[in-house]
Amino acid sequence: MTEQDRMIRAEFPILKDRDIIYLDNAATSQKPPCVVEAEARYYTMNNANPMRGLYELSLDATNAYEDARRVTAEFIGAKEMEEVIFTRNASESLNLVAYAYGRSVLSEGDEVICSVMEHHSNILPWQMCAKEKGAHVTYMECDPDGKLRPEVLARMISEKTKIVALTQVSNVFGCKNDIREFARIAHEAGAVFVCDGAQSVPHIPVDVQELDVDFLAFSGHKMFAPMGIGVLYGKRALLEDMPPFLYGGEMIEYVTLDGATYAEVPHKFEAGTVNVGGAVGLAEAIRFMQRFGWKRICGREDELTAYAMEGMRRIPHIRIIGDVDPGNHHGILTFVVDGVHPHDVATIFSAHGIAVRAGHHCAQPLHKFLGSLSTTRASLAFYNTKDDIDAFLDVLGQIRGQMGY
Repeated sequence: MTEQDRMIRAEFPILKDRDIIYLDNAATSQKPPCVVEAEARYYTMNNANPMRGLYELSLDATNAYEDARRVTAEFIGAKEMEEVIFTRNASESLNLVAYAYGRSVLSEGDEVICSVMEHHSNILPWQMCAKEKGAHVTYMECDPDGKLRPEVLARMISEKTKIVALTQVSNVFGCKNDIREFARIAHEAGAVFVCDGAQSVPHIPVDVQELDVDFLAFSGHKMFAPMGIGVLYGKRALLEDMPPFLYGGEMIEYVTLDGATYAEVPHKFEAGTVNVGGAVGLAEAIRFMQRFGWKRICGREDELTAYAMEGMRRIPHIRIIGDVDPGNHHGILTFVVDGVHPHDVATIFSAHGIAVRAGHHCAQPLHKFLGSLSTTRASLAFYNTKDDIDAFLDVLGQIRGQMGY
């Protein structure tokens, strides 16, 4: 282990104190003490219901929450901090768009375009919304190596297309889609573009203005922040026109026995007592990532991905899902071991103290498209090391033998 490895891993006590090699980062990342301490510090020193009290503690809570919104907005390049809505996770963010925006604009015969590689969270809300409104969802197919091609969308899109919803980075392939080009095609056809950034925002620089997406959803827990805090970015003009998603306290301006007027964005979409501690933790996670910098984070993850793929190719009967180019995997290595069920693969890894994930990865339509019910996935973060990869490869090479081949 290099000195740089030791420096980074020192930020994650769980990797030192637990006998585990953690390769399930696409599901959730580990948390550095600075994030845990920031959240704990809020609850021990500044805890109060924000935006509701005129006393100092409540004002401190309000300032902490809105500062987290500012940090998050700057991190993704939002034009203004009011374009950031805090949710529980990317799934809730995508549901918010489907219910608040989709239900407002979709009519009978209209269309939503997704892709076969989407996470269920970027399929099910659109299916439910389309069913309710008499619209329908159509799906772009991808190449076997995971590429979504802009010319396919250009052929599919029509005047009936109101929404295009695509992931920036697939949680199975790990490939990065050309979101800026897809958004351009959608806008030229008069459609709104929704981007699932759950696997991209933690691993690559994302600038919503540069990409020109209308909505972007992501989760804090995949980027070193606490569970239970997520983000929906939306262009302000769209947010202004959308009705609320949830109703109750704080999202109102004035209530009578006959109705209500709603608060300004983003508060219109943040009903009830908000997750201030989670937002503070997210802001600290962003600062943590900024201290290391994208050059170091991306460079390290790319290096480890290439190292792992090179080793996997040398092991017989291992089939990597997606592109042969490690640069199109962004830390995600999904694979099949010939003749061995992915659950058995994951169990054998677990017996050796290595955490990987097996199943359909909330992407059943993609697995059906690929002709496989399930796969095994190893996913990396910048705190992983070549020692981790060596241990992973050593076990991977033993699996078929342990299963009697």
